[in-house]
Amino acid sequence: MTGVTPFLWFDDSAEAAVTFYTSLIPDSEIVELGRYPDEVPGMGGKVMNVHFRLGGRDYFGMDAGPQFPFTEAVSLYVSCRDQAEVDHYWDALIADGGEEQPCGWLKDRWGLSWQIIPDRLVELIRHPDPEIAHRAVQAMLRMRRIDLATLEAAVADG
Repeated sequence: MTGVTPFLWFDDSAEAAVTFYTSLIPDSEIVELGRYPDEVPGMGGKVMNVHFRLGGRDYFGMDAGPQFPFTEAVSLYVSCRDQAEVDHYWDALIADGGEEQPCGWLKDRWGLSWQIIPDRLVELIRHPDPEIAHRAVQAMLRMRRIDLATLEAAVADG
């Protein structure tokens, strides 16, 4: 099968973003980074291509200018075991200019959207009892960062 790999277009901050992402997510690394030659007007020294891994998955990126900013149409999904993991990723990704969004979504300082989702939320919104699933969804819709204690209280208040 032909490989399919996400490719991220940054304005001019690919190196900073990828360095941050690979320091935050376990099992991550920058595999290779190439720069534009100095002869390329306005781009000399910027990242022409970067191959990196997040959580063992390959990604590519580049600096290519502001023509195509990130939108919420594409996001990176982080599956979290517990509230401590949710809080760790949430706090790190909204630092220095990130923005909280509804329902466990956020934008990092570079404008890339992330979903920071505890596994328990997924279990509850897929619960075989439709009333529990409904209460979980309703609780989630009132949140920005997912709060597991509030979520558990909402589904218990049947």
